[in-house]
Amino acid sequence: MAQKAGGAVLADGTLELFSKLVEERSARGIASALRHMITAGEIHPGDKLPTVRDLSASLGVSPATVAQAWQALAQAGMLITRGRAGTFVAHFNDKDQPPRFLGLGGPLINSGIDLSRGTPDPLLLPSISQAMERVTANRDIWTSSYFDEPVIPELDQLLRQSWPFRPDSLTVVDGALDGLSRIIAVLVSFGDRVIVESPGFPPLLDILERVGAEIIPIGLDEQGPLVSELADALVRDPVAAFLQPRAHNPTGTSMSQLRASEIAALLGRSTCWIIEDDHSGDISTAPDVSIGQYRPDKTVHIRSFSKSHGPDLRLAAIGGASAVIEPLIRDRMLGPGWSSRLLQHILVELLTSDDSVSAVEHARDQYSLRSTHIREALLDSGLDPSPGDGINLFIPVEDEQRVLINLAAEGIRVAPGRPFFIGKVQSPGIRVTISALESNPDKISKLARTIAQAVDRSEQTQGIR
Repeated sequence: MAQKAGGAVLADGTLELFSKLVEERSARGIASALRHMITAGEIHPGDKLPTVRDLSASLGVSPATVAQAWQALAQAGMLITRGRAGTFVAHFNDKDQPPRFLGLGGPLINSGIDLSRGTPDPLLLPSISQAMERVTANRDIWTSSYFDEPVIPELDQLLRQSWPFRPDSLTVVDGALDGLSRIIAVLVSFGDRVIVESPGFPPLLDILERVGAEIIPIGLDEQGPLVSELADALVRDPVAAFLQPRAHNPTGTSMSQLRASEIAALLGRSTCWIIEDDHSGDISTAPDVSIGQYRPDKTVHIRSFSKSHGPDLRLAAIGGASAVIEPLIRDRMLGPGWSSRLLQHILVELLTSDDSVSAVEHARDQYSLRSTHIREALLDSGLDPSPGDGINLFIPVEDEQRVLINLAAEGIRVAPGRPFFIGKVQSPGIRVTISALESNPDKISKLARTIAQAVDRSEQTQGIR
C-alpha cells in the first residue's frame, strides 16, 4: 500500500526494495537496511514510514522487532516519531532551527545509558541549596537600583584575581553561549570571515551561519589549533578567531603554553580578535592558558560556571578588551540589563566556601579518573580516542551513523560527530560524555568493549550495500 509522506509517496516498490535489503531479520538488520536507504537518497527527509504492523507483516517478523529497530534509529537521530501521525525520516532543514545544535539531541533513553548530553554529573556539583540558604539570610543582597553595576563587587574582585590575564573590562552574562552570541553581535557582520576550530562547538557554528559569516575551519593537534592552518587563515583577513583554550569540545584537547605564545606571535598587526571559550572552567585539569597573556589588547576570554557549579546557574564571565565588552554591556542595558545578582551572590558563595571548593576539586578528580579509565579501556579494545581533559572525548570511526545505530540497539546513546564539523566531514566520529559514567573501572571497561564491538560491526559491514 502506498503511503503519502509530506507530499512525497512511499510506493509499494520502495517497500519491496526495503524488504530485499533486509538481509538479517533482526532489529539490527532492519535498522541497517533503512539507514542505507536514507543515506542513499532512496527515502528522503520528511517521508512517512510504514506502520510497525504493516512492515512486520511484510518482513515476517514480530512488531516488537520492527519497533526496536525504529527506536534505535530514533535514538541515532535518523527518525522522528509523532504519535498517531506516524514515524518520519528526520531532517533539520528548517532555517529557523539551529541544525547542528538540534543534531546533537534525540529522544530520552528510558533504560540504558545516555553519553550524548555534554552536561556535568549532578551528583558531583556543589550544593546550591546550602549556598542559597546562606546567601538569602543576608538582606543586603537584593538589587537596590536598576542602575547598579552589572557585576556585584564581590564577584568582580574574585574574577579579576583568578583571570588568566589582566582584563580591561569584565562582565557577567547568562552562560557561555549567551556570551558567544553577544560577542558575535558586536564583532561579526554578514559576509565577514571568522576562524573556528574543526571540529568545533555546534551551537557556535549555527550562530555564525545564521549571521551570514564565512567560516574558515582550522584543525587541531594535541597542543591546540594548528599554527600552519591558522597562519593561512589569517591571510584572508578574518574579523575573529573562536578558540577553546582547554577541554575542547568534543576532543578534550587543551592548548599548551607554547601554542598560545605561537598563536600570539602570529597575530602581529592583524586586526583579528581572539575569542576564547573556557567552558569547562574549574573542572579542567589543564592550566588556564590564554592568548590574552600575550595579547590582552586583542583577546576576549569567556569562563563558564555551568559544568563546574551547575548549568542552572546560567552564569559565565567575560573579560578582556573593552572595545568588545563595553558595547556588549551597553546592548544588554535595553534587554536583560544584568544577570541575576542573586545568582551572582550564590556563585560567590560557591567560589569561596570550603565545602563548595572541595566539591569542585572532587568533581575534577572524578572526571579525570573516569576519562583515564575509559581512554585506557578503549585503547585496549583497539580504538583511538582523543587525548584530553574535561567531560568529553572523541572517537574516530569510519561510519558514524552505523555506529550510532549499533550502540542505540545496545541501549547506549552518544553524540554524532557530524554536527561538530563545517562542510565535508574529514574525520567522522562520535562524542562520548564521560560525566554520565560511574566511577567503576570494571563497568567502564565493559562499556568500552561494547563501544568497540559496535565500531567493529560497522566496519565489518562496510561495502556490503
